[in-house]
Amino acid sequence: MTDLRIAAVGDIHLGEDDRGQYRKRLVGIEERADVLMVAGDLTRHGTLEEGRVVADELRGLPIPVVAVLGNHDYHSDLQYEIAGELRDAGVMVLDDDGAVIQCGDRKLGVVGGKGFGGGFAGKCASEFGERELKNFVAHTRYIAESWKVALKEIVAEKRVVLSHYSPVKETLEGEPHEIYPFLGSYLLAEAVDTAGADLILHGHAHKGTEKGMTSGGIRVRNVALPVLGRAYAVYCLDCETGF
Repeated sequence: MTDLRIAAVGDIHLGEDDRGQYRKRLVGIEERADVLMVAGDLTRHGTLEEGRVVADELRGLPIPVVAVLGNHDYHSDLQYEIAGELRDAGVMVLDDDGAVIQCGDRKLGVVGGKGFGGGFAGKCASEFGERELKNFVAHTRYIAESWKVALKEIVAEKRVVLSHYSPVKETLEGEPHEIYPFLGSYLLAEAVDTAGADLILHGHAHKGTEKGMTSGGIRVRNVALPVLGRAYAVYCLDCETGF
């Protein structure tokens, strides 16, 4: 039985002047990984033109590609059109749901979506007060519940959660504490801990830290490109050294 190797990156923020550039950095990826996961903020301003650049950069890679959108990809209110361009290019785009990928002789379950904010236990927003604040927290809770349901329905040997926003504060270390509520939510981690997974990948926090863990012991990795300092990281789900 072969090891499952996941290449992961987020926050590539491609613009029209990047056409053809990121693809060069993916040459030979099939020799290092079985799947590529992209943790949101694929574009700079969420324009359709930028979305098409991303789609072209990821089109026809020799391994499956799974992506979620990030807040930048929503900026121009063209998130559905961008997701459509990516899907037309063969990229699997998750939107608070899941899928099973065949990686050689192994089945890998992937669940996730953009995620959302709210903060972390002890210092977080709550569903109290103004309707706007209630809606903010309720949106994150809805996403978390969707992930929990999807994880429970997935039938696979290994399960990975792909998000843009962070489920833990540890991988935000380096960012100003004042903006933590806008970088992630503990509700995401609670949902994954309840349903179970082998790894959580996220981006969003450019000045954050790569490694963290949920209170339930699930490894979390911040794969934002500025954090990794390279085109992608590779994580092996079957070996400690891969983390």
